[in-house]
Amino acid sequence: MLEKPELNNKEMIVVLGFGDQSNPLIKQRIQELGVSSKLYPHTVTAEEIRKSNPKGIILSGGPNHVDSDNALIVDKEIFNLGIPVLGICYGMQLMAIRFGGRVQRKEERTYEQAAIQIKGGGPELFKGIPEKLNVWMSLGDTIEEMPAGFVVDAESEKAPVAAISNTDSKFYGIQFHPEAEQTEYGTQLLKNFVFGLCHCTEDMNAAK
Repeated sequence: MLEKPELNNKEMIVVLGFGDQSNPLIKQRIQELGVSSKLYPHTVTAEEIRKSNPKGIILSGGPNHVDSDNALIVDKEIFNLGIPVLGICYGMQLMAIRFGGRVQRKEERTYEQAAIQIKGGGPELFKGIPEKLNVWMSLGDTIEEMPAGFVVDAESEKAPVAAISNTDSKFYGIQFHPEAEQTEYGTQLLKNFVFGLCHCTEDMNAAK
């Protein structure tokens, strides 16, 4: 059996986990692109992340509600590190409330295939992706009031806010899972984040 190559941490994307089973899969997808990735618990501090010198941060999905007593939160200073942040589902909602938005809570949560419409071509995160595509989406809690400085980039019939961004601050959020096989162009979206927005360079030693 061949020995797995060592990861090269010169180019790294940090993934913060919030208890969702997809957390390791997000890390795997990043490494399949040829870029190192490290999975941290949500309790990691901004200073600890800074020491890893990542090019970007992904806030993953999770089963909790962002407004509940047991909500999992992050060090607010993470948003002051000056690097791109991508929030996926719970991660997007966490980002929204951090900047003054409001999330509508729904007790029932389902995952299903959904068609989304990208508005106006969207930011660079959606470069090379059709304006209409099918994604694997979490349907439950939704953003009811937008955070300051953000715009809606995509919508669907059941989720009026399917993607958001504040391009000046390099913050992006999506209500669907790009790491899931059911999401069309999910790999392209992750490539856009890793290479287009975080400016990573490909390192095939990072693939495992």
